[in-house]
Amino acid sequence: MSNKDKEMSKRQARKEQLRRKEQRSRLLGIGLITIGALFVAFLFIYPNLKPVGEVFSAPEIVRPSVDFNAVGDPNAPIRIDEYSDFQCPFCRIFFENTEEALIEKYVATGTVYFVYNSFGDFIGTESGQAAEAAYCAGDQGKFWEMHDIIFANQTGENVGAYSDRRLVAFAEKLDLNMDEFNACFDASKYKDLIQEDMKNGVAAGITATPSFILTYTVNGEEKTALIEGAQSIDVFQQQIEAALAEMGQ
Repeated sequence: MSNKDKEMSKRQARKEQLRRKEQRSRLLGIGLITIGALFVAFLFIYPNLKPVGEVFSAPEIVRPSVDFNAVGDPNAPIRIDEYSDFQCPFCRIFFENTEEALIEKYVATGTVYFVYNSFGDFIGTESGQAAEAAYCAGDQGKFWEMHDIIFANQTGENVGAYSDRRLVAFAEKLDLNMDEFNACFDASKYKDLIQEDMKNGVAAGITATPSFILTYTVNGEEKTALIEGAQSIDVFQQQIEAALAEMGQ
């Protein structure tokens, strides 16, 4: 073989070596892209494959004159607006330890008109999702039942306790019309209301959950009082009785 032929053979060998190297790089790149795409797909698909887990029932609370997210007589001398976050552990404590006593002692007797307001995405996205689910249940007259079951299944903040699938499972547990619930929930029907709740709370001076604003009228002048935190029924009693005394009742 001549020197010229040998040189051509070396060049061909180098070209072939480079071609194979480029081919391996392309295959490696394709492989990495494929693995990355599969991983991203897994992140989206896994939440829908993950078991929903057990749904715990909530204790039954008798609430008088339910009207969507409110209970009691709207003409009661005192109105209490609660600003709450379904992920808030202290909100759950109020629900478990104080709310029923407040309803029995003051709402059922016509003294207090009680209204629940969400506080938007205060703690996280799941806060707003849970509130939307409660309001959607309210379309079927079961806001408070959803309110109760959400709190009964609270497990922590932003840990998936109120994923879409969990909230749908709560609705199923309450025997809601699922076509109506899903249409409402999937369309985020109450997203604007959730945001408005928080704006109203902030405007009223709310900085933490749960917080409660008592509103009443003395000699034609509207007055307010603020209760912060998961207080006992005794604290509410003191504030309510003080307001009644101020009104001369």
